[in-house]
Amino acid sequence: MEKQIKLFLEFLENDKKVSSNTLQSYKRDITQYQTYIEKSRKNYLKINSKDINEYFEYLKSLNKKTSTISRALASIRSFYQFLLRTKKVKKDPTAGIQSPKVEKKAPSILTSKEVELLLEQPKNVDLKGIRDKAMLEFAYATGMRVTEIISLNIDDINLKENYVYCHTGFKKRDIPLGSLSMKALKEYIEKARPILIKDESNKALFVNVNGKRLTRQGFWKIVKYYKEQAHITKDITPHVLRHSFATHLLQNGADLKAIQTMLGHSDISSTQVYMQFQNENLKEIYHKAHPRA
Repeated sequence: MEKQIKLFLEFLENDKKVSSNTLQSYKRDITQYQTYIEKSRKNYLKINSKDINEYFEYLKSLNKKTSTISRALASIRSFYQFLLRTKKVKKDPTAGIQSPKVEKKAPSILTSKEVELLLEQPKNVDLKGIRDKAMLEFAYATGMRVTEIISLNIDDINLKENYVYCHTGFKKRDIPLGSLSMKALKEYIEKARPILIKDESNKALFVNVNGKRLTRQGFWKIVKYYKEQAHITKDITPHVLRHSFATHLLQNGADLKAIQTMLGHSDISSTQVYMQFQNENLKEIYHKAHPRA
């Protein structure tokens, strides 16, 4: 099984071109499944749907979230599809097994005033402040995921046309940049980044104080630091900035399809979760403006 897992992960990385984070998720899910199979003394090539359901019952007994179990099923299904393709198994034991329904929670968002307060915190007095200002403005201006932002290279920014070229795996999209984000980004690229990078061959757009490509953890720490500086009580993560980006666009009249494109959602149902906030906004406008409200 160890060998097949290795081949499966290589297939995901080299053929499917999945991101490093996605690859790690698959690895965690399949490794946990492998541990269970080996402890149960079962042959992974002779597993049936009953065995798969027993595994999910086992995950439930560990108080795993529905979303975790749903993701585990997707990973195991992909693994057996790979084994089917390479003729190691004749049937996919996950076929016909329904993914547990994951309840979509309302995303946490910031108000426009809270966003403004957060973005006011970094001061352009030193290299770090210039970088942080550019980074926070950029995150809110584009709604990009953390992994996408830290994966960007300097060549992915078009300063003349004011857009960023985002590409992860096979998905590619151009996202426009607003004037405030462009101003902060230009200052960072011209004044701070050339001094921060220690190696001219380093193409990373956002780098840490050691000149290396910024990590997810580094990004999260920066957001958390300025959240505390702004005395905002809400829990703010880079993903909250993404949610706020989408919600504020929708509340100000942007087309849902356009927001879907900018966010990189393959299914518009993922974007429609923001409609509830638009509805709240419309109610507020109605009660303020309608003479009989």
